[in-house]
Amino acid sequence: MIRLRIQYTHWPRRALILTDTPRPDCWACGGEGGHNRDYGDYETGEYAGTDWEPCPCWHENRRWVLLPLPRLPRPWRRRHTVPDPWGPDGYSDEPPF
Repeated sequence: MIRLRIQYTHWPRRALILTDTPRPDCWACGGEGGHNRDYGDYETGEYAGTDWEPCPCWHENRRWVLLPLPRLPRPWRRRHTVPDPWGPDGYSDEPPF
């Protein structure tokens, strides 16, 4: 049984997608979709990183595009016009005396 959910994605294009979710009553992952597995360096035994092992109760790359969304026209896009107060073109760094 597939448990579907609608999500927004912006890569490779803006779209609404339908995606699968982990089974909430899965005995192996407890509804989280997988497990983190820590591993160590072979020579020293020190911590070297963490791997994500997905659970077989769902497929994290199973998704379908529902609605491709158009790009916003250039005047409607957000612009960052507020200068950075700590940047070179920002406010003065003189103390307020």
